Amino acid sequence: MQDGADYIPMPTWKVYTVQFLNIAGTGPIFGAMMGILYGPAAFLWIVLGCIFGGAMHDYMAGMISIRRKGASLPEIIGDELGSSSRLTMRIITLVLMICVGASFVMIPANLMAQLTLELAGTAGTAMVWTVVIFAFYLAVTVFSVDKIIGNVYPIFGIALLLMAVLVGVSIFTQPGEIPGITEALADHYPVETTPLFPALFVSIACGAVSGFHATQSPMMARCLKNERYGLRCFYGAMVTEGVVALIWAAAAIKYADAFDISTIEIAPTFTADLSTPYGKLLCLLTNGGNGHMDPGLVVNMLCKDWLGTTGLVLAVLGIVAAPMSTGGTAFRCARLIIADFTHIDQRPVWKRIALASPLFVVAILMLAMNFKVLWLYVSWFNQVLATFTFFAIAHYLYHRSREEKRQQWSWIVSFVPAVFMCGVSSTFILIDKGNGLALPHSVGYPLALAVTTIVTILFLRHMKR
Repeated sequence: MQDGADYIPMPTWKVYTVQFLNIAGTGPIFGAMMGILYGPAAFLWIVLGCIFGGAMHDYMAGMISIRRKGASLPEIIGDELGSSSRLTMRIITLVLMICVGASFVMIPANLMAQLTLELAGTAGTAMVWTVVIFAFYLAVTVFSVDKIIGNVYPIFGIALLLMAVLVGVSIFTQPGEIPGITEALADHYPVETTPLFPALFVSIACGAVSGFHATQSPMMARCLKNERYGLRCFYGAMVTEGVVALIWAAAAIKYADAFDISTIEIAPTFTADLSTPYGKLLCLLTNGGNGHMDPGLVVNMLCKDWLGTTGLVLAVLGIVAAPMSTGGTAFRCARLIIADFTHIDQRPVWKRIALASPLFVVAILMLAMNFKVLWLYVSWFNQVLATFTFFAIAHYLYHRSREEKRQQWSWIVSFVPAVFMCGVSSTFILIDKGNGLALPHSVGYPLALAVTTIVTILFLRHMKR
């Protein structure tokens, strides 16, 4: 099926590195930092969620795609769950891809503007970097997969991994304490917010379970030389991301524990208990309560204090490389999704440009939105997409095992996380005060349980049919 555009064989190590970079972004860094505010439960979720949920989710999405000629995720879900789910997932996935692309223009542009100010003393370059990043994304979207993605992304991947390794080694040499795992069952968030369940499981998506990842697996499925390499490329890339998330969660809370909080100006309205590492970390993430949540602040401070100026430059470049790679492939994935259901031949470059252009117009309009609101839709759509993907995988495994008369219960490995993530998604949108319906817990939790039960019953009936 080689076409010189999207179906091009690539070395296995490149497929692995590109898959890791595509699914990573800033998620395993920023998400882990915000998730550890809930306590050591974050460590359990990253480990268990990654092994039994996210890695299996990414692996199966890629393998099913391989066996269906590189089909994109909405088409896979539609084949398993029906035409209504196909249409719903086409819409949700396209919205998610454009939101991710737009989000990952803002983050690297602001970081590069900050780095330009620190190194060259030049201010006000955010707009210039925005244009540069959009040009890069357009090139990633329309050029053949072996050009920029195959040649540049492995370099980005090495930078991100090197940064994680240096920070991981520093965890063992720097002052501060990491809370014990025995404290994992309590909610340690330093201010009143959405409870640990479901907020932790939405805060930490990359590194544990993320629906976005399953959109990226089919892209690399078209480049894999043999399906025997799927385990290391799909499952292995997700486990690597889980390790990166663990490193940053541990580093953030240890750095906050040892930080002298008296050295920063704290807003009078900041009410968190600064005697705990969780209160200190929240203080650092919000610049002393003087701004919105910005994990990039902590990354800059941590790398500069632990690794010096060289570490700061490496950190910024690593964090710039991560979202740029994910943002570019998000737009490329959106183009492939549209091409799959419109059946437009993607070998001519002009047809790729024609499909990609409207996506970039919408993304530019999205830049006017509040980043916090934009990221909310990314986070929630992300876990809704993961829920649909888990159910589709369970359906696939159920019927495959019946046809082959073996592994009759293999579908359970996907069905259990499907039900769990359905509960997470429905509970979050019902009770979250800032972004959801803000229902009282006495109403929201039972209603979410009822929604999850109904969805589960409907799925079981569909699966049996």
